Amino acid sequence: MKNKLANIKEKYGVWIFVSTGLLIILGIALYFIISQRNEMNEFKEQVAIEEERRALEAEYANLAFEYDQFEGSKMYINNDTLIKQLENEKLKVQRLLEELRTTKASNAQRIEELKKELSTLRSVMKGYLIQIDSLNSLNQRLEKENKIVTSKYQEATKTATMLQKDKEELTHQVTLASKLDAVAISVKTLNRREKETSKIGKIEHIKINFSIAKNITAKPGERFVYARIVKPDNDVLIKNRADVFSYEDSEINYSIKKLIAYDSEETPVDMYWKVEEFLDAGTYRVEIFADGDMIGKKSFTLEK
Repeated sequence: MKNKLANIKEKYGVWIFVSTGLLIILGIALYFIISQRNEMNEFKEQVAIEEERRALEAEYANLAFEYDQFEGSKMYINNDTLIKQLENEKLKVQRLLEELRTTKASNAQRIEELKKELSTLRSVMKGYLIQIDSLNSLNQRLEKENKIVTSKYQEATKTATMLQKDKEELTHQVTLASKLDAVAISVKTLNRREKETSKIGKIEHIKINFSIAKNITAKPGERFVYARIVKPDNDVLIKNRADVFSYEDSEINYSIKKLIAYDSEETPVDMYWKVEEFLDAGTYRVEIFADGDMIGKKSFTLEK
């Protein structure tokens, strides 16, 4: 009986020992399995976070690129305050992008914060796009209005130029119409007896006769009439080098000056030149001036 009990105890002891060993091995195996599963889950989570970080990095890069596109639009934005705001927002995006690139996947909290920040940044970007579109629409409208105004201004300028040209033409015509005209010009060379002669050695006076034609558009009143006697060598007969008058923005010498009273009717004029110098043979010219214009001319010839 005692032997049987001993055998039974021995058998149960071995079984308990084996069972305990198996349980310990099972527990260790289960621990490793759970640990491996946890590590695998953690690895998968890290991979997922890293993928999310990379995707988020790409979105930040795209946003930074969109801000870069505004660089070429500054000339169209034409708003210093808005341009400054865009530049500040661009720097902020670039700074967060650099931070995201250096953030490890283990820092899930910061990655989540940057993800939320990206949403805010996109909202800000959308607001800027609305402002820029509004400004572009305004600029296009102003540009269109400016073209209309410019076209009207050019048309008005063209009309004003034409009116000015017509005015100048009318003024010129009036000026021409009011210009005096010397008619029936005659030149006589007289000897000491007041008889005509063409012999140089006998000439004492050169007599110039003409009439100022009737002109009702010419201003009546006193005015000087000038006569230039031009020799064959184009020198002018003068008594004094200081005897000059204005003609075509220049001061030129005259031979004879006479004050006349003109009443818009035909007015006869006679002028005398006393010969006190040697005269060459050849063709001479008499040029008559009044009111700054040449109003007539006549040629005559002297013989030896």
